[in-house]
Formats: sequence, structure tokens, C-alpha cells
Amino acid sequence: MHDVFDPDSDRGRVYRFLVGHPHASAPRLAAGTGLSETAVRAVLEELAAEDIVLTADSGDARSRWEAVPPTQVVEALLRRDDVVRTALRHTGTEMERLYRSARRDAGHYEALEVVEDPVRVLAVSRQLQQSVRHQLRAIDVPPYSGTSDHYLAQEALQRERMAAGVVYRAIYHGSAFDDPIAWPNMARMIEAGEQARTLDDPPMKLAIRDNDLAVVTLAADDRPGLVSLLIRPSGLLQALSNTFESLWRLAVPVSAAGIGTPIDARDRRILTLMASGATDEAIARHLGLGRRTVVRRVSALLDSLGATTRFQAGVQAARRGWL
Repeated sequence: MHDVFDPDSDRGRVYRFLVGHPHASAPRLAAGTGLSETAVRAVLEELAAEDIVLTADSGDARSRWEAVPPTQVVEALLRRDDVVRTALRHTGTEMERLYRSARRDAGHYEALEVVEDPVRVLAVSRQLQQSVRHQLRAIDVPPYSGTSDHYLAQEALQRERMAAGVVYRAIYHGSAFDDPIAWPNMARMIEAGEQARTLDDPPMKLAIRDNDLAVVTLAADDRPGLVSLLIRPSGLLQALSNTFESLWRLAVPVSAAGIGTPIDARDRRILTLMASGATDEAIARHLGLGRRTVVRRVSALLDSLGATTRFQAGVQAARRGWL
């Protein structure tokens, strides 16, 4: 729903036009937004299903549409975000309880196995990837303590599994961009086809193999080193899967395109104005450029940054040191 407030998205353009033009028909919306009438009707159906727009008519070409007040839409968004946050906290609390219980009695919860041996902790990650059949989902958080050789071995294994058709989806901590060893490996994997996103502060280090095994890696409480929790099919595994998908929707897409390639002063000014919320027309006026030139450069910058919105582009550009 957030994209209804994004003036660059189709949904945002339709909703914004309706906010300023009550009781508009689909043809008028098409003329006012620059979208095709078919596209407008598809957007209206989506927005109506989400209770963002309303019509009292039959849905034909003569139907008149009305926007739900923006304050109501904002409140609905905030309520939905609260539900996501509550679910994340609940999952974390349940996992903590199960972890503490398992350390007292490893057989207390049959779906959970605690791995404390350092050699086996390292082996678990490799075994997880070697046995995955369809999809591996991962959340990677610091510290990044692996050596260059470790990351090269991981890279070779991941390439092998992706060549076999396995889909990799990864959420990285924002600080990964600053790690001189981890980031080059991550960039190569993204170029090879890994789907990657970033969050400023993901809650855990997690890997999920298909839908039948999850591994949570934590710092050991009573000694240096790590502990792995292996979670097999259970309510907890489903909760972790749901947590990953919720975080995935909140995370910012990452693209390896343009990595290491500096941008010129004009593009940097365009990015700065984009991040401030300026429209293409405002950017063109401010920089003395033609609107078509700005549209082309904005599109190229979005592609280079792997972003779908201006907000995401601003986040990615800042992380790469372009702003």
C-alpha cells in the first residue's frame, strides 16, 4: 500500500489524481495520468480491493471513482506496519524462549536442535546449501569474520547451486557495503543472479532451506564463538519463514550494476534532488535541462541502483557514497 503515496508509481499517480479530482472516470484518469485506460482500470481494481478508492457504479466506462481520504489510508498503513512489528517481536520472543529451554534440555522441543561444536557450526551452513533443492533464503548480519578463502569457497558453492537452478534470496545488513572482504563477494553473487536486499538492522542471522529446515546462528552466551539452532518443520519454522518474507518486503533492493563506477556531477545533483522528493519537472527547471533528458537519466540511475522508487534510489546512492 505504501506505493499509493509514491508519485512515480502507477498506483501513486492514479490515487494522487483522484485526490485532486473527485468523481473522475477511467478515461479522465487516463488522460490526467498519462497511463493507458487499460492500465488505469487495472490499478483501480487493485486500489478498490484494498479499500483505497471507491465507486458506487457498475465499473463500466461511465463509472465515477473517488479516493478514500489520505488520512484513512495512512492510518491503515500504520496499523498494518504495527501488525508486522508485533509479529516480529512475537517470533523473537518465542525463539528466545525455545532457545533457553533447549539449552536446559535439548530434547524438550523436538523440532529444535542446538549445535555448539565449532567445527559442526561451520559445517551446517555448507550442508544446508549442498542439500537445498529449490530456494535458499538468508539474512546475513555482522560480524563478518570469514577469511578471503572462506568467502571464495562460499562463492564457488553458491555458483554451483545457482547453476543447478536454486534461487538465492538474501537480506544484508546495511554495513555490509563497508566490509572490504564481504562486500566484493556479495557483489559478485548479485551479478551472478542472487536476489539481494538490505535493511539497516536485521534482527538475526538466518538461513532457510526450501521450507523444511532453518538455521539461526547466535553468539554463545557462556563462551566465545557461535551456536547454531536447527529448526525443522514446526510452528517456529513457519514463523521464521513469515519473518523473512515480512523483512523482505521492507528491505531495499540491491543491484550490482554500476558498482565501482563513479557518477558525474550532473547525475549526483539529479540523485540529490530525487532523494529530496523533487519531480522530473522540478529537476529539469533547477538544473536547466530538458524534461526528457531528466527522465532518461532518472530511469538509468534507478536501473543502476537496482531501485524501483526514488526513496530506494536515495538509500542506495547514500550507501555507495554517491551523495
